[in-house]
Amino acid sequence: MKRSIVFALLVCTGTAVRAQELSPANYLMNLASGTSLNPLAWPMPMLMQRQASWSLDYMGQAYLVDTQQSGPRGGDKLYSTNWGMAAAQHSLGSGQIMFDAMLSLEPATVTNRSYPLLFQTGETAYGRPLIDAQHPHDFVMALGAHYVRPWGEHTLLHFYYAGVGDPALGPVAFPHRASAQELPQATLGHHWQDSTHIASNVATIGVKYRWVRLEASGFHGGEPNENRWNIDWGPMDSYSGRVTVLPSKNWTAQFSAGRLTRPEVLEPGDVIRTTASIQYTRARANGEAWATSAIWGRNHNTATVHAARDTNAWLLETVFPATGKDFVTGRFEVADKNELFLDQLEAVRVRALTAGYTRDLATKSNLETGIGANVTGYIIPTGIQPAYGAHPWGVNVYLRVRLKRS
Repeated sequence: MKRSIVFALLVCTGTAVRAQELSPANYLMNLASGTSLNPLAWPMPMLMQRQASWSLDYMGQAYLVDTQQSGPRGGDKLYSTNWGMAAAQHSLGSGQIMFDAMLSLEPATVTNRSYPLLFQTGETAYGRPLIDAQHPHDFVMALGAHYVRPWGEHTLLHFYYAGVGDPALGPVAFPHRASAQELPQATLGHHWQDSTHIASNVATIGVKYRWVRLEASGFHGGEPNENRWNIDWGPMDSYSGRVTVLPSKNWTAQFSAGRLTRPEVLEPGDVIRTTASIQYTRARANGEAWATSAIWGRNHNTATVHAARDTNAWLLETVFPATGKDFVTGRFEVADKNELFLDQLEAVRVRALTAGYTRDLATKSNLETGIGANVTGYIIPTGIQPAYGAHPWGVNVYLRVRLKRS
């Protein structure tokens, strides 16, 4: 009996390992932003074409959102978050080369340089720090090239350079994360976990052996400026490293750390960022997949003027496809915020719970259209309740359109 159990475990382990030994072409096709990876079991929404000897992939998603928020510092707004991506892949020597580009019209569809999001901080608008608001993405979200080639029987080498891209730091960024696909708003921990997904002058080298991957990156650490239509070029003054584990097609885990040189233009000091995450995806009979992520991020600010030099953000989020057309979403966040008031030095801990639902209306040609809503309730310290109210909340109602799987 014991031998049978051991043999079964070895067979399962061997199957899991073989599932992760992707060819260079399949490996590239499964990348999310930069070199990050969702679990391979996630049926990534994309269109695929062949043009002569080139493989072409297209992805895209857009939300039209109406936001209503409570309290003295809450805001209301109609806006759109959106992005579209194209990639072209071709064999080169013993490996594969891929060029990718990602664009967003948020500089035009998110007016006045931000949309309301209670307790959100990071970056600037009109020369002032954004507080209780989320910035739009740059027009050019990604522009780069990958080259992957085998090295021996079980090893892949990955080289990546991007004028605009995503270094090896943090989990899959929220716009591309499987568990966040039905949530149009950013996470409160964005600038602790995945804000480097739009960086400039990014170079990464990675080695994947069976189900483990090691990466190192150099990049420009400054956050994008307020001109969202340009490319915020800068020297390669920051660095990071990441280890990713893919024990089976359902699981992905990563641990990463990096030093960002002066990421915020109005704040002194560098930031040492550490992140860890686990993602799980399980395919369902209705053709969709249940995706869940647990993420932690910590920022250490090197500036001595900060009383709260170490701040943390935690996140647990999920999207459950109850049917092929009905999606239930949830997100729980805990974030240390020390930028809610201009004279604030100490951090306050904010808790947020979001629950939502999306219903697909129709599938026309290569588009999936759905409507949905989510509600967020916040738990905050009594000391900041005069500014926000005792029980702040926010509501998002949205129309969602995205390219469907071909």
